[in-house]
Amino acid sequence: MTTSDTSVQTCCFHCGDNIVTEPLIADDKLFCCAGCKGVYQILAQNNLCSYYNYNSSPGEKKGHTEQHLEYLNDPGIFSKLVDYSDTKRTLITFYIPAIHCSSCLWLLEHLHKINSAVAHSRVDFLKKQVEITFDHNELPLKNLVEILISIGYEPLISLQDIVKDKSNLVNRDLILKIAVSGFCMGNVMLFSFPEYLGLSALEHQFQTLFGWLNLAFASVATFYCSRDFFVSAWGSLKNKVINLDTPLALIVAVLFIRSAYEIISGAGPGFSDTLIGLVFLLLMGRWVKQRTYNHISFNRDYRSYFPVAVTLLNEERVEVPVPINDLEIGARILVRNNEIVPADSILMKGEGCFDFSFVTGESQPQSKVLGEIIYAGGRQIGEAIEMEVVKPVSQSYLTRLWNNEAFKRSDQSKIKNFNDTIAQYFSVAVIAIALVSAGFWWYMGDTGKGWDAFSSVLIVACPCVLALSTPLTLSTVLGIFDRNDFYLKNTDVVEQLARIDTVVFDKTGTISCPETNNLTFSGELTLFEESLVSSVARNSSHPLSRQITKWLDGKDYLKADSYIEIPGKGISASFDPHEVLMGSRSFVSPESLSFSNASTVHVRIDGQYKGYFKINQKWRTSLKGLIVSLKVHYRLHVISGDHSDEKKDLMEVFPEYVPMLFNQSPQDKLEYVKRLQVDQNVVMMLGDGLNDAGALRQSDLGVAVTDNINNFTPGSDAILKGNAMGKMPQFISQARSAVLIIKCSFIIATIYNLIGVYFAVQGRLYPLTAAILMPMSTITIIILTNLANRYFAKKYKLR
Repeated sequence: MTTSDTSVQTCCFHCGDNIVTEPLIADDKLFCCAGCKGVYQILAQNNLCSYYNYNSSPGEKKGHTEQHLEYLNDPGIFSKLVDYSDTKRTLITFYIPAIHCSSCLWLLEHLHKINSAVAHSRVDFLKKQVEITFDHNELPLKNLVEILISIGYEPLISLQDIVKDKSNLVNRDLILKIAVSGFCMGNVMLFSFPEYLGLSALEHQFQTLFGWLNLAFASVATFYCSRDFFVSAWGSLKNKVINLDTPLALIVAVLFIRSAYEIISGAGPGFSDTLIGLVFLLLMGRWVKQRTYNHISFNRDYRSYFPVAVTLLNEERVEVPVPINDLEIGARILVRNNEIVPADSILMKGEGCFDFSFVTGESQPQSKVLGEIIYAGGRQIGEAIEMEVVKPVSQSYLTRLWNNEAFKRSDQSKIKNFNDTIAQYFSVAVIAIALVSAGFWWYMGDTGKGWDAFSSVLIVACPCVLALSTPLTLSTVLGIFDRNDFYLKNTDVVEQLARIDTVVFDKTGTISCPETNNLTFSGELTLFEESLVSSVARNSSHPLSRQITKWLDGKDYLKADSYIEIPGKGISASFDPHEVLMGSRSFVSPESLSFSNASTVHVRIDGQYKGYFKINQKWRTSLKGLIVSLKVHYRLHVISGDHSDEKKDLMEVFPEYVPMLFNQSPQDKLEYVKRLQVDQNVVMMLGDGLNDAGALRQSDLGVAVTDNINNFTPGSDAILKGNAMGKMPQFISQARSAVLIIKCSFIIATIYNLIGVYFAVQGRLYPLTAAILMPMSTITIIILTNLANRYFAKKYKLR
């Protein structure tokens, strides 16, 4: 690079700051400091300079602060900071304030190119968090943090678990901008009083001074307080779309340019008061939206996502189901086959074999030994085990599984957010009307009125109301459902619930009530054989197994040498030298016969058929009323893995035209749902979350029905407590009312905007007046959505 070339470039290639001292040079590029140069060299050495292709000068200035990170090597501190750790892999989430653009996202998701010990990294751009999975044997936590610091992304680390609590903190940056804009607005209004009241000879002497002071305050409001609007608008334009912040950024820019021109040229006082007043009101509207949305939507703690109970072993070693929020440190719990560990615990008894795919994405089961800490989220594969809780449920990694990306649907069946569908068209229409209005008045020779029309249209038609209607309405519905024991994964599920036209019911554990079933045994079992059967059933979380365990209460439990449970078929276990098979007739003993109008569980011990348990299932008390309500508007189906002996009883509840399929395997259930979807049905599947996992995930809306056992199913969209099943028609009606509220909100906003635009295009609406009127629509929507949802909740008897 020649001397003349270097004199032209005055900005740092990495951070974009002006170079005020002698520049540092590397690869013919100029840098403002050794920190920026060092970051560039690290990226260049690892072939990561594509970082600079996404944004010009995307980095932030890197300071030279002394780092003391030795505390990260302390095992106690390490265990408090990480989300999950085993013998090789560790998963941790960092809050990184420096994340601000697409280049940041790209670089942080390519950390594996800097160090191969990083297996995976994923950025949550909105929360400024990065989730990293790495091999702590090859890359200690201290070294990982040093890598992040070396590339300019220093994480904010606190032993108060700042990563998990960050979303609940007040947005201090937004509050600071509101305070600054409010301060600027007060002073600009003060300096503008002479203009408002008419200039006297004395006041006229200060006109120029007041104008320049107002411009200074307007610059702060534009370049600091309004920065988020410009960043958002520029990001959307780079992706060739127009978001809701685009017209807001445009009007701020127009008002500033117009004010600067008038003040600098002496043509007038400018519109600094209008500009700063608008910015202040926009920021206040954003704060109101954020506070309202957080209050309604994010005040749902871990209990909202896990309404099920866990099996607690009390001091007398009696199994007692307790709500998950009552689980305390030191509690002894029983985790059966296919159940998820609800809180970080120590393995105290039994052979642990856990599937941690929910946490790490790796499906290879991991064996654990007695005394080892098992992180929440692992699913036990094999016999029942006993564990002691060492960390509260609220602090465990399980609370994040519900929204894990691994369980997001890849299909496009889900309804698109109503606002997402119309937002960009709305913004384009507003900008077009503003330009046409300005063009008309300029053509008529009234430039001042043209500017007023252009500014007022953009302000009064502010799309803030559109950004509020959907999230506020649906978040309110989530809260109503939560209070009625119906727990939805996110707000999108509400809109999907409003679309369903077909309901598919599983039978056992879904429409039947496990707690009220009558059980008998046909055959003969010795006391030792009863202990064998009880020990096998105790390891399973299937509803019928739980009934058998309860029926054989008091028998001694034996430790199984091997345990295999095949969904939809049965259980195979060995207690050296004894072998036990329990399950369906075809699985245990095809030649056996059972003539009964009930579900059966057959038993074979040491190759000899011993008989079968007969479960006379009783339907949920709310089932008849539920079917009467649903059959009018929805197509109903029943699908079960049991035999058809109970079809006659079911026909007393379901209309005779309802299809009923029996002896269906989990794969059969999944294929049946697929066929319904091929016929253009929008399917809601209700199952117990065990044998129905595939069908629940395949359906348009999968609802896991549970009573008092931890059958948490991340693949489902919702969890419904069994005692709330009768409210399903009300839930659907509430969801449909919510969609109606959203559409009504849009209509109200459209009418409001049309009235405002009518006066604005005529130049009869002063920009500051428009800025004051604009938040009125925001307040209207907040009041409307809350009152309307409460009205419908009362109407549908949802407290």
